[in-house]
Amino acid sequence: MSWVDGATDSLYSVHHLPYGVFSTKDDTSRRIGVRIGDQVLDVRALVAGSTCPGCTTCAALGADDLTPLLAAGPEAWSKVRGQLQEALTDTEYKASVSQLLTPVARVTMHMPFTPADYVDFYSSEHHAVNVGKIFRPDGEPLMPNWKHLPVGYHGRAGTLVPSGTDIVRPSGQRRTPEGEPVFGPCARLDIEAEVGFVVGAPSPMGSSVSPDGFTEHVFGVVLVNDWSARDIQAWEYQPLGPFLAKSFATSIGTWVTPLEALAAARVPAPVQEPAVLPYLKESDRYGYDLTLSVKWNDTEVSRPPFGQMYWTPAQQLAHLTVNGAALRPGDFYASGTVSGPEKDQRGSFLELTWGGSEPVTLADGSIRTFLVDGDTVTISATAPGPRGVTIGLGEVTGRILPAAG
Repeated sequence: MSWVDGATDSLYSVHHLPYGVFSTKDDTSRRIGVRIGDQVLDVRALVAGSTCPGCTTCAALGADDLTPLLAAGPEAWSKVRGQLQEALTDTEYKASVSQLLTPVARVTMHMPFTPADYVDFYSSEHHAVNVGKIFRPDGEPLMPNWKHLPVGYHGRAGTLVPSGTDIVRPSGQRRTPEGEPVFGPCARLDIEAEVGFVVGAPSPMGSSVSPDGFTEHVFGVVLVNDWSARDIQAWEYQPLGPFLAKSFATSIGTWVTPLEALAAARVPAPVQEPAVLPYLKESDRYGYDLTLSVKWNDTEVSRPPFGQMYWTPAQQLAHLTVNGAALRPGDFYASGTVSGPEKDQRGSFLELTWGGSEPVTLADGSIRTFLVDGDTVTISATAPGPRGVTIGLGEVTGRILPAAG
């Protein structure tokens, strides 16, 4: 139990302690913070009085983003987490540490780490089947390779943006109903509710990481909104897949939940049939029992279940590296759209409105198929924690602005 007021019953209890990067009006420098309840602990100030000069971990905690801490590796991550929990539960530290707390409402959050590479996967069978039925109603919904490997594409790390960043409607080339190419603002702007994984410990080029090495390399989890221009995507994606329809912006949460905080949320992953190749086999096959919530303006329209993802985060990491691709601190990969079997569990508006043929009515009476300028989308999630507590992942939100020019 934490001595911080209100923290014990919070989604951000001492069992969670997500990391972020913040600044304040009085101190605009960016530094690492840890959320406890409705407060942010200034980690830089905490380690400033460290009695271990030359300590690389303390130096990492004093950095202006999480990247040096990511590079420190799992032993350092676990040690720091334990020390933070001690500082926030032992009343011996209350007098000194309480001076380093700032209310969440008074901080500005920033990108939590420096992105290196970005990969997006396509790992929900429910989502893949829905999309296949929408685009290929007379064919097989799943492509022949889908159950043999985690399908993905290499995204654009430079347009990963922190939660709260406004999203300018993209323009691009698309095809008219008559089949003619035209250029203009996207008319079918969509979202994809996803879960993202922040890589910490590196791996050398020419090697690969097995699924069982997942916890040795992945630091933590954030929520993701992979904004998608469906009309641009439909025209450009053959034969090489998503490009301009995805690269204009991908929003991520500003609070990174440590992987260790989700230990109680592990659940058995779906059975895979046919059997996967040896490099994708896990000795302990699990996913995470996260329940996402998607709000379109002020209306909750979906609650996708992450625990039903066909391909696990560990398998995604193994596939990402099996060709010898190196991992770097700050590498980032996302799960792909999270969808469940029910209509109110679909993680994209493409699915929710069935390609625009089944409009959604919002709480204010307005009707939507895809996003209009001024709309805001907010994705949040909860997960079971230890001792019956509930953990809440930091939300990711964004508002649509009109196309430029």
